[in-house]
Amino acid sequence: MLPDREIVTPPAQARPLPKHDVMGPLARALEAASLGAALALLALNAARFAGEPRLLAWWLPLAVAAGVVAADLASGLVHWTADTWGRESLPILGVRFLRPFRIHHVNPDDLCARDFVDCNGDVALLVCPVLMGAWLVPLESDLLGAASVFTAAFGAATLPTNQVHQWAHLPVPPRAVAWLQRRGVLLSRAAHQRHHTAPYTDSYCITTGWCNRALDRLGFFRAAERIISRATGLVPRDDERDYVKRREVG
Repeated sequence: MLPDREIVTPPAQARPLPKHDVMGPLARALEAASLGAALALLALNAARFAGEPRLLAWWLPLAVAAGVVAADLASGLVHWTADTWGRESLPILGVRFLRPFRIHHVNPDDLCARDFVDCNGDVALLVCPVLMGAWLVPLESDLLGAASVFTAAFGAATLPTNQVHQWAHLPVPPRAVAWLQRRGVLLSRAAHQRHHTAPYTDSYCITTGWCNRALDRLGFFRAAERIISRATGLVPRDDERDYVKRREVG
């Protein structure tokens, strides 16, 4: 049987904790532009919906809620995939996508040191095509209108995912954020702490955290790991264990 992640994230380390990579000027410019584009696309979608009376239908709140829930589920799937599979040595993907997750589990508080652009720019870059897709869907029928609203809600909820994650690590988040956390609207520090507690295999969803309870009760991610391991021979969190060993040796 494989050891759980307690050997991966020891409570104390003699070596300095790893930190996130500092962005270069070109990467920072791209992420800042992505944030501006995402906000502009949000505004365009909102204005378009406001000018379409047919959207004031019984299905509107359902489409919005479904988009937010789908965004939270998607955040969990992405988080679980990055935590569990792949290797940091992969070209491009390993450095840009997997390495931040490896660092985060060894040094969770490093996330709090990232500024607004650094924290949110990558997600904005990914969300722009989603919001553009929502804007391009015609609103000529209830079905298409619902699809556009769902897609826009999915993008709007996904955009602040890393910001919500950062707030969940702050000892004292902004007052308005803390108010929303206490009411379960946003992921709270206490709720997210379950992900950073042994055996470190639950509560992956970080957009709102709404899906975590159901997925944890179902054992969804552990079941998915067993299926993938049996089908491929891959070992869950193998690279994360190697990452810590490399730090201890190096």
